[in-house]
Amino acid sequence: MGDIEDIICSREAVAAKFYGKGVVTMDMGLKGKNILIMGVANKWSIAWGIAQVLHKAGANLAFTYQGEKSEEHIKKLTGELGEVPIIHCDVTKDEEIVQTFEILKEKFGSLHGVVHSVAHAKKEELEGLYLNTSREGYAMAQDISAYSLVAVTRYARPLMIEGGSIVTLTYLGGERVVKNYNVMGVAKAALEASVKYLAADLGRENIRVNAISAGPIKTLAAKGVKNFTTMLKEFEEKAPMGRLVETEEVANTALFLCSSLSSGITGEIIYVDCGYNILGY
Repeated sequence: MGDIEDIICSREAVAAKFYGKGVVTMDMGLKGKNILIMGVANKWSIAWGIAQVLHKAGANLAFTYQGEKSEEHIKKLTGELGEVPIIHCDVTKDEEIVQTFEILKEKFGSLHGVVHSVAHAKKEELEGLYLNTSREGYAMAQDISAYSLVAVTRYARPLMIEGGSIVTLTYLGGERVVKNYNVMGVAKAALEASVKYLAADLGRENIRVNAISAGPIKTLAAKGVKNFTTMLKEFEEKAPMGRLVETEEVANTALFLCSSLSSGITGEIIYVDCGYNILGY
């Protein structure tokens, strides 16, 4: 076989291994690393997709939940992962965040990563005019969707004695107007600014903070956005790759950001949206 054929075959093998549909299988250096996953609601959650790839990479996982319904879902899902810590944490309460990391210190000793996939807004605030946002609804969206990253990072920091990676999830509505995203878009803008400020605060401690801006995916949270199905159709028609992004693709990006392969990356918003963010409309 000639040199050109060899190169083509090698490229195909690499593509199949790293970029094909499904989970990245290479050794990411995460075996035995301790990572907290926050925000798994059900099996369709992006956070659950991330948890699965981290588990396959050999990481030791812990999960937080809020409410009995969430606890039921998490226990059912994590049954396939073996015995993992599952901790109740209402991110609007500092004492529960503190308790979460005290439990993690007792279980793990140290922490190497946090996946923050926590966001919430009142459904009625996600339609109509943004100027009609209530004071209470604005405060709630900011507290849960943006400030929680600050609080979680503050209490995770003492456990990241070897450095670590903090990854959160955002959306294009944080920098552009997306119809019916409203108060959540403003909260995501605050979240993205927080990523940069936290990255600047913690960089010298080898703690990296990044965000993934994922394209629209059919999750429980997304269903709260009015006319979401129409949004999906328009996205698919306009995106340069002509399709919707898949949960596995977002999860593999989180895997990369949690690994040492991304050791020089911090304060970044990484788009996983089939190129939609580059468009001018």
